[in-house]
Amino acid sequence: MKANDETELSLLAGVYPSIAAVTSAIKELEDELNLPKGTEHFVSDLHGEYESFCHVIKNGSGSISQAIDETFTQQLSAAEKHQLTALICYPEEVFSHKGDGVNLEALCSVQSLVRLVIICRFFTKFNARSTVKELMPANFSRPLATLLFDFQTGSELSSPCLNILDNLVASGSVKEFIVAIAELIQKLAISKLHVIGDIYDRGPGAHQIMDMLMKYHSVDVQWGNHDILWMGAAAGSEACIATAIRIALRYTDLDTLQSGYGINLLPLAALAVELYGDDPCEQFQPKVPAEQILPNHDRRLLAQMQKAIAIIQLKLEGQIVQRRPQYQMNDRLLLDKIDLAAGTVSIDQVSYPLIDQHFPTISADSPYTLSEDEQSVIEQLKLAFTASKSLQQHVRFLYSHGAMYHVSNGHLLYHGCVAMNDDGSFKAFKVAGKEFAGKAFVDRVDALARQGYFSPVGSEEKAYGEDAMWYLWCGEQSPLFGKQRMATFERYFIADTATHAEGRNAYYVLRNEAQSARKILQEFGIAPDTGRIVNGHVPVKVKKGESPIKADGKLLVIDGGFAKAYRGETGIAGYTLVANADSLSLVAHPPFESVKAYIEQGPQMEPDVECVETMSPALQVKDCEEALQINEGIVSLKSLLSAHQMGQLKQQ
Repeated sequence: MKANDETELSLLAGVYPSIAAVTSAIKELEDELNLPKGTEHFVSDLHGEYESFCHVIKNGSGSISQAIDETFTQQLSAAEKHQLTALICYPEEVFSHKGDGVNLEALCSVQSLVRLVIICRFFTKFNARSTVKELMPANFSRPLATLLFDFQTGSELSSPCLNILDNLVASGSVKEFIVAIAELIQKLAISKLHVIGDIYDRGPGAHQIMDMLMKYHSVDVQWGNHDILWMGAAAGSEACIATAIRIALRYTDLDTLQSGYGINLLPLAALAVELYGDDPCEQFQPKVPAEQILPNHDRRLLAQMQKAIAIIQLKLEGQIVQRRPQYQMNDRLLLDKIDLAAGTVSIDQVSYPLIDQHFPTISADSPYTLSEDEQSVIEQLKLAFTASKSLQQHVRFLYSHGAMYHVSNGHLLYHGCVAMNDDGSFKAFKVAGKEFAGKAFVDRVDALARQGYFSPVGSEEKAYGEDAMWYLWCGEQSPLFGKQRMATFERYFIADTATHAEGRNAYYVLRNEAQSARKILQEFGIAPDTGRIVNGHVPVKVKKGESPIKADGKLLVIDGGFAKAYRGETGIAGYTLVANADSLSLVAHPPFESVKAYIEQGPQMEPDVECVETMSPALQVKDCEEALQINEGIVSLKSLLSAHQMGQLKQQ
């Protein structure tokens, strides 16, 4: 907001038409600079676990219960504190709860409202008044403004405030007010939310997470390899579509596909039954969660469908590898190495027996060509993905609010890696005759991912970008993947587990060294002495003693196992990195059972908080990136004030 000419000054004067208005606005911005730094939350690898993620966000990674505990240490019992916490996190669910643990009369009393206002004031002090006003629900903005701003006298509420609460109870609108103030507290507890990749796959609620993020007041997303897979599918990449469906079938995650995005899988099911009706499909048995009961008939059909789409995927991937030799992925061309008569496949001149030898659609003469029926199915699926309104809305949000990486207050955020050689140098990749490495390569593939979605349908630019998105999913050089290969074929068809190894980029060893982390920070223009890298992608094996804090604290890995599939490795159910005014902390979350159990019993285990760094003195807004925009606003307003004082503008 720079007032550099008369036009901009006039526009600004329309908002602040008098000396008093400008002076007040300048004072408000200057006061904002002296507020405590807002609380940033960093999460990663959500993998469709909507309920667990939702709980973490609603309780501010435990900050709401902590605020209640600190504020009402002596006044409330442990049960009363939890009941207040549950009311803030799940107000509507508490009101509709039929079981034990809820005293509705007490929760709707004036005394309960007083406690809610006090907690809301606690979080209000970490936010600018303008921000609080923006987040207030319109139907209660006037009483909330009075309760939060006009009559603050320590922890006590003044008579006018108590009168407002009495009137709310008398008017019968107390429940609506409680929902409004509870949701406001939730928003104020997290100033900014950073999602460091992998929203999609494995869990059943990726579409619900996306719905939630689209409504969130301040969020950015750093794409993960599973996200780019779905972005490629939404763009129309047939290889990405086939892969996304295969993973969904493998993990019995059909909710996102069918309920969330309206993808019709009946054509695939019909093809699978026709081709593999008599095939036991042993290697394609779905991974069924312990709590899910799946009839044998359904299990068999899912296995058949998974095999059908897996063969389609392998063919489509082979086509990409053949038309993009620059990807250097010829080792993934394995269908043409199958000896159908001998029942073997040759890899690196070694012959391996195939544990599944039923390939009715693979032709020895043209193994990567889809059969007529396979082609028909993938075309129908492509139409379903590209025509899904909700999927397209979600993917456009990922583009508008996301990127390959993000820098926030000295933190470099990315999901996977920055590809490196064993000697610590950045690995180079040649694109159109030019070599890219480090930040330049990450920027290049970010642009290609956008090209693949937004370029005109049918253009070479779009086709190139779509293939690039598939490469970002599984290519050796991909910053989102970071492995030497994706061994899909080997894991399905070869018993020798030595062939299943995928290998990792040298980054995953080098990231333990402070020197490497500092080099990466410097490459992205961040001061290596004060900056940090926040990374996801590879689960931290906490139960085996692995630490998420690496490179002498310069790099933090926050994949803690939101996905149930990874909790056996991590021993926890997700991390949150919390950066507030006076500390940087890692919060390890226990498994979340259900909203009902939480309301009735409270958390069975409290989050484990590990302080990474203490800030002394505590950070203020003036110490953060947002201060730049605020200071620009102050400069513009001071120019406007000068114009008012010089008589250049008419006073109103």
